[in-house]
Amino acid sequence: MKKLISILMIMLAVTMVLFAGGSKEASDKDLSLKKVQDAGQFILGLDDSFPPMGFRDEKGEIVGFDIDVAKEVCSRLGVKLVPQPIDWAAKEQELATGNIDCIWNGFTITEERLNALTFSDPYVNNAQVAVVRGDSKFNTLADLAGKKVGVQAGSSAQDAIDDTPDFKNSVKSIVEFKDNLTALMDLEIGGVDAVIMDLLVANDNINRSGKNFRVVEEGLSKEEYGVGFRKGDVALRDAVQEKLNEMAKDGSLAKIATKWFGADITVVGKN
Repeated sequence: MKKLISILMIMLAVTMVLFAGGSKEASDKDLSLKKVQDAGQFILGLDDSFPPMGFRDEKGEIVGFDIDVAKEVCSRLGVKLVPQPIDWAAKEQELATGNIDCIWNGFTITEERLNALTFSDPYVNNAQVAVVRGDSKFNTLADLAGKKVGVQAGSSAQDAIDDTPDFKNSVKSIVEFKDNLTALMDLEIGGVDAVIMDLLVANDNINRSGKNFRVVEEGLSKEEYGVGFRKGDVALRDAVQEKLNEMAKDGSLAKIATKWFGADITVVGKN
C-alpha cells in the first residue's frame, strides 16, 4: 500500500511539473495582437506637439500624418485608434509598463532602440538638422562653435548630438526643452542660437508659422522613422506592417503623405 501511495505521489509531482512547464510556455506566447483585438483599441503613444507627425489642431484634437496613417491601419485591423500623449523623455517606460501599445510619432530607428524594442520597417526618411534665425550668420555646423544650442530632451536630436562629439564639444552649451515648439520659441527670442531637430518637423514649422527661421544645409545625421513596439510583440508588429504594406500598394499611404507633405515621401515597399 505504501509503495502504491509513493508511486501515485511521484506521478502527481511529475504531472504538476509538466503542467507548470506548460503554463510557462503559454505565458511566453506572443499575445500582443490578441490583446489589442480583445480590447478593441490600439493605444498609440506620442508627443502631441510634434507637427506634422502628431499634434493638436486649433480645436485641440490630435491630428497629423502619423495619426492619419495609424487611423487607416486601425480601420483595417478592426480596432479603434486611441492617441495617448506621453512624456517623450519617458516613452520607453510608458511602453514597458503597458500604458501604450506602441510609440508612433516620428520615432527614429537606432541601434540602441533596436536592441530594446521591436520595430516596424522604416516608413519615412528623415535627418537631424540645425534650425537658426533667418537673419543669423550661421551657415554651417562649425559656425555654431561657442554658441548655445537647444534640443528636445530624450529626442533623436539629442542622440544625434551625443553621436557627433566634435559638434557637441564645440558648442558653448546644450539647453534641453520639453518639446520642439518651446525650443523654437526660445530661438525666436534669442535664448538659444540654434535648435537641433527633425528636418520634416523643422520644415513644417517654418512653412506653417511663417516665422523667420531657416535650416542649416549641413545636417548632423540621416535617419529613418519606424513604429516601436514592446520587445517580443512580433504578432502586433507584423499585423501593423502588413496593413502598411497594403496601404503602400493600393496608394492610400501615398495619398496621406501628399496631404501632409505635398508629395509621397514614404519608403514602404520602395527600398
